[in-house]
Amino acid sequence: MTQPTLDPAVDYPLSVHRRDLLFTPTGKSIDEITMEAVVSGEVQATDLRITPDTLRLQAQVAEKDGRTQLGANLRRAAEMTALSDERVLQIYNALRPNASSRAELESIADELESQYDATLLAALVREAADVYERRDILAENEQEQS
Repeated sequence: MTQPTLDPAVDYPLSVHRRDLLFTPTGKSIDEITMEAVVSGEVQATDLRITPDTLRLQAQVAEKDGRTQLGANLRRAAEMTALSDERVLQIYNALRPNASSRAELESIADELESQYDATLLAALVREAADVYERRDILAENEQEQS
């Protein structure tokens, strides 16, 4: 899906100025998310999750406003929506200092690329592995621990 070109001065916040672009993961318009719809059961918990498209739109607004780091974070968040909450937490824990070896982090990066097409997340995990190696905060390999 081709995303429109947004102007932060005109389009932000999207929930006010570009509601036409905002949909739930199940395809409902943001305008369909009402208290009445929630009470009647028309809106489910899955309707309240953000979509990768919305995150990419927010990234575009941030980047055009000169907030490149925020834009990059939002683009990685868009990739994260493909992962289960459980897997996100597992990866988060694996990224703690001294929690994983370089090989384990490389394996996670490979998984992110091959299974989820999450190239930005994979690059972040590889960057973490490089930084952890320089700072000597990688876990030892299992063979070395024996």
